[in-house]
Formats: sequence, C-alpha cells, structure tokens
Amino acid sequence: MNPEENLTVILIGTDISSDTAYAQMTKALVEHLKSYHITVNRVPDLEGLQFGPVAIGTGFDCVVVAWDPEKTPEIVSLLRSRHENIPIFLMTEPEVLSHIPVEIVKEVNEYIWILGDTSEFIAGRIDAAAKRYRATLLPPMFSELVHFSEDHEYSWHTPGHTGGTAFLKSPIGRLFHEFFGEELFRSDLSISVGELGSLLDHSGPIGKAEEYAAQVFGADRTYFVTNGTSTSNRIIHTAMVTRDDIVLVDRNCHKSIEHAITMNHGTPVYMIPSRNRYGILGPIYPKEMEPEEIKRKISSNPLVADHGCKPRIAVVTNSTYDGLCYDAKGVETYLGASVDNIHFDEAWYGYARFNPIYSGRFGMREESKGDLSAPTVFATQSTHKLLAAFSQASMLHVREGRTQVEKDLFNEAFMMHASTSPFYPIIASLDVSSKMMDDGGHLLTRESIDEAIRFRQMMARISSTIKEDNPSDWWFEVWQPESIQLPGEKEKTPFKDVPPVELATNPSNWTLHPGESWHGFKDIPKDWAMLDPIKVTVLCPGINADESFEDFGIPAALVVKFLDTKGIINEKSGDYNILFLFSMGITNGKWGTLVSEFFEFKRQFEENVPVKEIFLDLVENWPQRYQDLTIQELADQMHQYIAGNNQTILGNQACAILPCPVMTPAEAYRHLVRGEVESIPVSDMENRVVATGVVPYPPGIPVLMPGENAGLNTEPILSYLRTLEEFDRQFPGFSHDIHGVEVKDGQYHIYCIREDVL
Repeated sequence: MNPEENLTVILIGTDISSDTAYAQMTKALVEHLKSYHITVNRVPDLEGLQFGPVAIGTGFDCVVVAWDPEKTPEIVSLLRSRHENIPIFLMTEPEVLSHIPVEIVKEVNEYIWILGDTSEFIAGRIDAAAKRYRATLLPPMFSELVHFSEDHEYSWHTPGHTGGTAFLKSPIGRLFHEFFGEELFRSDLSISVGELGSLLDHSGPIGKAEEYAAQVFGADRTYFVTNGTSTSNRIIHTAMVTRDDIVLVDRNCHKSIEHAITMNHGTPVYMIPSRNRYGILGPIYPKEMEPEEIKRKISSNPLVADHGCKPRIAVVTNSTYDGLCYDAKGVETYLGASVDNIHFDEAWYGYARFNPIYSGRFGMREESKGDLSAPTVFATQSTHKLLAAFSQASMLHVREGRTQVEKDLFNEAFMMHASTSPFYPIIASLDVSSKMMDDGGHLLTRESIDEAIRFRQMMARISSTIKEDNPSDWWFEVWQPESIQLPGEKEKTPFKDVPPVELATNPSNWTLHPGESWHGFKDIPKDWAMLDPIKVTVLCPGINADESFEDFGIPAALVVKFLDTKGIINEKSGDYNILFLFSMGITNGKWGTLVSEFFEFKRQFEENVPVKEIFLDLVENWPQRYQDLTIQELADQMHQYIAGNNQTILGNQACAILPCPVMTPAEAYRHLVRGEVESIPVSDMENRVVATGVVPYPPGIPVLMPGENAGLNTEPILSYLRTLEEFDRQFPGFSHDIHGVEVKDGQYHIYCIREDVL
C-alpha cells in the first residue's frame, strides 16, 4: 500500500459540459488530475454532499468548490463540520475575492482562478495538497507499518508464513490468503523488526503510538494491550495487588477481575450495585462507598486478618452493562477517602471523552488531570467493542495521582501478560482508532447518539399511536424518560416530541433524577448516574411500574429468538428487557429493519401463528413440547412460569445479598487444581462452598464467587438457581447461560469444595 496512491478529488458545482471558457478549462483540469492517477468525482450541489461522500465521511482527499454566494457558505460549513483538515480549493474570480465573507475565507486553503493559471499548474497544486493531507492521516505506528510494507524485505525471521507466502504452497492455504488479502499477511510481523519498535518496552513507533493515544484519550500514560480488556484488568491488578491485599470490588464486575484476584491472592471486599424492577443493572450507591461503610465491610469480613488494613485498589464498572454512567468525580471523592487507587473498568465506554454529553462521567476526565492529591486512576477500555479496532484491541490508561506508578515496575506486570509475538495489525488498529477519535471523535459519537435518539423517538411515536387507537394494546416500550422538562416550559414534553438536538446535547435529559418512576432506582442520589443514549433497552410487556407482574406478558427470550431468525443479534437480554448497542457502525437502515421486525413479531403474535411456523428448530428438536403450541400459548406459559415463581424478583434478591466467604478465590482455585472438588446438583448445595464463580447471564453479576457459601435452600441464591434450572427443563431451547454451571440430564451441577478438606 502506498498512501499517496488512489487519491480522490471532489468537484462541487463545477461546469464542464458547456462551451464557455470556464467549462473548457475546468474540463482540462479534470483531465490533468486524471493524468496524476487521481479519481475525480463531481457533485452538483449541497444535496449531493449530504447524501454522498461527505455523508459517509470518507473517501476523498481534496475538495474543489465553485463559488456561489448562495450555496458555497453552507457547503464549506458542512465540509468543515466533518473534515477539519481536508484541503478546500475555492474556484472563483479575482474581483470576487474581496467580497467573500471572512468566515469562508478562514476555512479555505487555496483559491483557483481557472482562467489565470494553466490547468496543469492547478492540477499540480491540488495533487500536492491531497498528498499532504493523506500523509497527515497516518498515525505513528500505522505510518511506519505502511512504509515498511513497501520495502518488500526478505524475511528470515518469524512468523514462518513470511508475509503469507507459506500459505500459497497449499490449496487451502491459498484460499485462506485470498480471503484475507496480502496486506494483512505482510503486516503480520515479528518483534525482530526493529523499525516498528517494541510493544514490550514501548519503544519506537509503537511507543509513540501509545504516547499519542494517551494525549487523545486524556491519560498520563497509555498501554496498548493485544489480548483484550480482560488482560488489561489483570495487568493492573498484577501490578498493584499481592497476597492478602484488600480489593474493593464492584460485585457487578467482569470475570477477569475475579481471575485477577485469584491470581494475585488478594482478598475481595464487595460493593453491592442496585437493580430495578426489570433486573436492569444500576450503579453502586454512594452509601456503599462511604468510609464508615467500607470499614464495616472490612471488619465484618472473616477473610481479612488485619481489619485496620487500607484497601489497595477499588474497582468500579463504568458504565454498567445496561448503560448507566457514574459521576466519576463523586466516585473518586467517596472512594478516595478509603483507597489511593481506583480502577474504572470502562470496557464498553471508550468513546465517552469525545462527546460533552458524557462530561465528568469517565475515568480520564480532563478536569482531574495533574491533581496529585487525588487517587491514581486506571481506566481499561475495549477499543474493539464500540470504537473501531480489531477484536482483542484494548487500551489501558493511567492518570497519575497519590500513588506514583513507576513505569519500569508497572511494565513488569505488563510483560507478564503480554505476548512476545503480538499481532501487529491489532496494534495498528489501536493506533488508527486513536487517530479516528482525534480527528473526528465528536462527530462519530454524535452520529451514534443521533441514530439512537431517532430510534428511541420512533419507538415512542409508534407506542403513542398504538395506544391512542387502543389503550389496552401493547408495543415494545423503550427504557427512557416518558417526558422531558424543557427549559422555559411549564409542562413536560413527551419524549417523542422533544427536539432531537436537545436530547443529543443536554445530559440532564438522561440523568436518573430522584423520584422519577421510569428508571425504577429508588433513592438514587441526584446526578449520580446518567443513562447512555446509545445503549438502548427495549422493554417487553409483563412487568408493572409497581414491580408486580402483569396478567399478560411476552418474555424477552421469545422476541430475542424471533429476531435471531431474522439475522438481528442483540447485545444481551433479561426476563423482559433487550439491550441494543448503537455503535459507530449503526445506520438508519439497520435500526429501521429492527423496527420493522418488531412490527412483524407483533403481527405474527396477534395472528397467533403456530410455533412450528416461526421456530421450526424448536419443533424439530422437541416435537412433543412445541408441536401443537401457538406463539401466544408459549408466551403465556413462559410468562406464567416467570411470574408464578417470582423469577425476576428472586434474581434481584440473589444479587442483592453477599454470601458468607469461607475462603479466598485463590484458595478455592487451589482446591480446584488439586481435584479436591466435586460436582454437586444445585438441589443438594445447601451450605456448600463453591469452587468456581456462578454468574447467570443475564445480567452478568456473580451470585456466588469462588470460596463462598451457597447458603440455605430457602434463601434467594439457591432458590433463584433452582428456578432457572426448572425453566430450562420446561422450555428447552431457551436455556440460560450461567458461567460455572454444568447441565447434566437437565440438572444444574456446580463444582464445590469437598467437605473433608475444609
């Protein structure tokens, strides 16, 4: 790949078809540009820009605009709003220049008088400007990788496929090579290639790329991690925690935090997050973070030997899996009274810095940088999840504070978890992601927010229309405020009618205000949490506002399975809620299809279509169970089971209590490795100590962590697990995904520590 090849220039509002001198000279300019191997695209007017290349946001390197006093100002404004650095050439006459508005003059790079210079000279100026612009696009590491690939060096080092040539020696290898393309194989290099630097010691172009990322994401230091944020989390805890250190842990933590505590022999002390009537994950309330409450938790924990010991680090998941974003300053203030190091696990939240609607609600917030009296803050982000990068691409950000994190010492932990053979395309994708967000992060995040708002308002309008025609009818509601208090208005405005720009720019519209019923989080403090607009939870009928079950309900599992048959995959779901992520790749067409399929489900449901016509696989695999059922009958059976067994309520209760810890996760794992465990049916697990974590998905919160006592059969944890077990037996094909559970002959089994070794 040569970055100076395949350049594209857009001509806007130019005439090349008439017999005028201007048209003929412009036509000659086009021919000269083509002689430079530049692709020339003509756009007639503003509408062509709004729905053409500019709307897509990529694919051109220079713009030539013919002056039109009515249209040009808006054209230039649109271009600059999306492309801050794209070279803009204005084609005009000398006598017009003095009359062009100043706001246009300052946005234009060069001026063309088509009759005053030769078309060849003008083409050369455009070619040079386009090449300069293309060169500025390349961030440090990716730039060096591109240039290295042009050298076509012979490889006498690993990897053994040597730029992909080894694959060409086999028929299947050739197909593999053709599928991915030569550039990918040529960029799969060895640490022996010194020109690119080293990921292990953060040198050369890779080191510069990490420095650039730190600047872009607001960190003092940034580390590129090529095997996911699970590894980023483990790196931090390997560097900061050792045997018997206390770790304050969000019970709503990712499994990698559990793994880190196990590996480092730390002692977890948990902070309990909230949940609402739908089982949606809420934030940890401040009362769980207050110094006196943390002291109480430590003193009551039987695994803590020194009750006066200061916790080493605190871990908070931000945002929650359902999209609730903390007041980060508030978290630091509360936890900072008890701990010197705070880790925000922001795996699903790497975009927050780039839009003001998230201001103050992420770890690397600008106003806190340089305050060495504040806690040291770590933030781990899965760049690949909601930004643009290859899978497993992660960034680990550090903001210096009270604890001085020595680079060399921290790097020992980094190297412990890093490969000596990292996949260079992943590193390059992290570098490119930094550049994308640096150049256009606000635009990219705003587009995601705008698309999510369009979907949210469309769903609200549909619901309003359906209810106007028949108040007892149903639709898929969206978890969001029913109405918004607009500035200067006495009455609240229905969400569907709020100006989209107000929703996209005012964070107060998404804040969980105390006393509002829509969010369902009782006693939540003012401004403590905000709903992320791009994380959209769709609610299925079945649960009332007072947390009771409706007589009529459609469990989310049915809707999720229906959407799956249509090629639509959601992020996660609960008993009556479905989460969709509006990432940068979502377009109007995609969410429009989603709305259409919701309508299609409603149509088939109201026609009471037989299950075999919707879910053929269910009837093929379990004919006796589903052969004669209609979709309404199946929905009613599911709903009555969930309501009759209080499944959603039990889930909330199970996640709201802390089981008694008998041993640390590390001790439990030691028993597991030694084989001092046995697989026990859930029905026989009363007061048994689990060897592995038990994490139902959804919601993803552990109900049991390794080393904890399962409690009594009559208590919420085992009652909840038995309820899920029976649901899976009654509704095959809709089984729950529970980490730590093995299903044997329809029974849940969990590894527990043998009683003779306790």
